[in-house]
Amino acid sequence: MTETSRSPDDLISVAEAADVLKVSPQRIRTLLRTGELGGRRIGRTWGIAANDVRRSALERGTLVMPKSHPEEQLDKEKMKVLSFFSGAMGLDLGLEKAGLETVLACEFDRTCRQTIQYNRPDLPLLGDIWQYSAADIRAIAGLGANEEIDVVAGGPPCQAFSTAGARRGFEDIRGNVFLHFIDLISELNPKYAVLENVRGLLSAALKHRPHNQRGPEFPPLSEEEKPGGALAYVVQKLREAGYSVSFNLYNAANYGSAQVRERVILICTRDGERVPFLSPTNSNDTSFGLPRWKTFRESVEGLDENDLNHLEFPENRLRYYKLLGPGQYWKHLPEELQKEAMGNSYFSGGGKTGFFRRLAWDKPSPTLVTHPTMPATDLAHPVENRPLSVEEYKRLQDFPDDWILQGNLVSQYKQLGNAVPLKLGEAIGKALLNHNAGISWTEPSGFPYSRYKRTSDKDILLAPTDSRTLTKV
Repeated sequence: MTETSRSPDDLISVAEAADVLKVSPQRIRTLLRTGELGGRRIGRTWGIAANDVRRSALERGTLVMPKSHPEEQLDKEKMKVLSFFSGAMGLDLGLEKAGLETVLACEFDRTCRQTIQYNRPDLPLLGDIWQYSAADIRAIAGLGANEEIDVVAGGPPCQAFSTAGARRGFEDIRGNVFLHFIDLISELNPKYAVLENVRGLLSAALKHRPHNQRGPEFPPLSEEEKPGGALAYVVQKLREAGYSVSFNLYNAANYGSAQVRERVILICTRDGERVPFLSPTNSNDTSFGLPRWKTFRESVEGLDENDLNHLEFPENRLRYYKLLGPGQYWKHLPEELQKEAMGNSYFSGGGKTGFFRRLAWDKPSPTLVTHPTMPATDLAHPVENRPLSVEEYKRLQDFPDDWILQGNLVSQYKQLGNAVPLKLGEAIGKALLNHNAGISWTEPSGFPYSRYKRTSDKDILLAPTDSRTLTKV
């Protein structure tokens, strides 16, 4: 019986277990003797439950599932995608909605791997990206050494570039993973590469200088310390690998999502031809002749209020929510309660629009965060006295209702909050398919792809480094 036709309860050999776990046969025997891996003696050898090996692989961050569908079952007409930093597979599901096919996933987070394994048990799934060479990846995906790869896609960890964090960029280990991903793209040499990241990548410096070390009394910023240096370095590395690069900051609401969520998307092509900006399907400006943005009300229609899973607001904050209506936030509280509700945050700068925020029925949702009850980024239902539910998160991120998330409630919110909206992924997929088929399209003149000015390769790469700070439209 071959591995591809085994059930999880079948027994496999020491050699087969070693291959799945990426360790030596001797190490497998040690794990058996110590009881860390379950098995039983069969004569002079061991029989190991395939399910135990897969569970151990999941915990170790190595290969979770060997490929369990024959190669001939793949649709040879579809463009194939190798997915990295797959998360809950938002980008991948979006690409698939456009007509592409995911043939391999890679994800370090254990709970995300469980989600992928549950929903796609036949998909080859890798753990820590650092543990695999380009040759390993090709072999596990069932690709020959010289076989063409259509698409490599992924969103490397974005915290290193987030405007909410320290923004250490490539000095941060997560930033280094970004560079490792680019090196891997160069080695795999796909026809197309797609990289997704946060808005902060557009203005992040290659080398971060803390703000308390800037000013007239300090030396001027070096070129590496100026805004935009990280992105310029990324583009340079991709060009050195033989790719043309186009990018922009895209608002998912312009592509049919009921969410104002902005992400940087880089599309890289090996043929030297620049891929035009993603073609919008919706707009908040009727002058472009497109349907209006999808609303929260439209997105969650049909959900049963009695069948939703959600966290709860603390009672000391819930009493303020009871005084607010759809689309309101802390400034709509009675004036005498505003300072009481906000505490010390009342005196901080900025609009603080995330505090005590109820969503509006007839607008898209704000960007979904990884936890809907954090005080500065609250995401409360328009009228119910609760935060948004996991099921509403799924709708706003365009996930199908039957996509089952693993882990506890907090983990499920996090997986969805980190995901790419499927509608945005679908727009990327359509752009790849059209470009691959030689179909050109015209970028709509003056279209506001995001809420910010000068966010594209056409703007930023030609701009002096001193003027790369983003400004709102």
